[in-house]
Amino acid sequence: MKMSYKTIELSSGMHMPLLGFGTYDSTDEQELSTAVKTAISAGYRHFDCAYFYQNEHIIGKAIHEAIAESNGTLKREDFFIVSKCWNNFHSKERVSLCLDITLKRFQMDYVDLYLIHWPMGFKEGDDDIPMDENNQVISSDVHYTETWLAMEDLVRQGKCRSIGVSNFSIEQTREILAMCKIRPVCNQVEVNPYFQNNELVEYCHSENIRIVAYGSLRSTTYSPLQNWVKPGNLVPQENPDIVSLAKKHHKTPAQVILRWLIQCNIVVIPKSVTPSRIVQNSQIFDFELSDQDMEIFKNLEKGSRINHFEGVIPKSVTPSRIVQNSQIFDFELSDQDMEIFKNLEKGSRINHFEGARHHLRYPFSD
Repeated sequence: MKMSYKTIELSSGMHMPLLGFGTYDSTDEQELSTAVKTAISAGYRHFDCAYFYQNEHIIGKAIHEAIAESNGTLKREDFFIVSKCWNNFHSKERVSLCLDITLKRFQMDYVDLYLIHWPMGFKEGDDDIPMDENNQVISSDVHYTETWLAMEDLVRQGKCRSIGVSNFSIEQTREILAMCKIRPVCNQVEVNPYFQNNELVEYCHSENIRIVAYGSLRSTTYSPLQNWVKPGNLVPQENPDIVSLAKKHHKTPAQVILRWLIQCNIVVIPKSVTPSRIVQNSQIFDFELSDQDMEIFKNLEKGSRINHFEGVIPKSVTPSRIVQNSQIFDFELSDQDMEIFKNLEKGSRINHFEGARHHLRYPFSD
């Protein structure tokens, strides 16, 4: 059965579907095309895409084919298409170029929502991930406020209807709000039962910035380097409390998780290329979690995130040190231990950046 169409209003006045279709890490043309058309048949209209995913041409073609095959029941305006500006396009001159490439891939005149994919910029050029001789990413000094000004120009040009951010911290979002003329309508970040990201979610909601949750169902597989994700924190669908709620409502654990997020006024963009799961993920508007059910999720928070991108960025080309630098999530310093560091301050910095606020990684933490 096709899902009932539910939306949430953005500060721009547009309405975003609460359920979207995630497209990350899908590049097989036949598989992805079938998945997109299955999603459309199931009632999905919100498609979350990105320049970096390298599959927008497949998604655009599938959408156009679905419109052509609909006998006039579907048109471009029925869809909510999202894309993201990649890190090596952050300068004012290149932001528009990135969107132009996306629009050409989609064969569309505009996107409904355009996001800054990450707050940090890479060296600009043809390489999406430019690396130096030590296999380290080459960053740029373009500040995201410059990127934001160019994003605002895209709205004025009609190339996108709304703009937002992705993976921005509270402080980074505050800095955008302090200088913008067009406010970000959303922040796309990781949110799931084991990493609820409450402080950031509450802040964004207080500023009428919608949260779009990626990683909401997490994964069953992780890279060995993601050793901060402990075995017991892997798959919330297997959590006994969530399994119990699923049985109570005659739903799958994944459907219960997605419903929980929607009742928290969070947009979800689950990703699947399996037709049955695509349909299942859409069947979340025919039941409701009680207040008591919602309370259960508060006790599931583990502070266990999938992605660690902000904060420290240790560098080494020595294999043993690379491994050592990753082994920092299996112990905790006491308050007494933390106090010791207060006495170590010497005011001795390595880098002197005049106007440090414009460094690409400022602010360095929340």
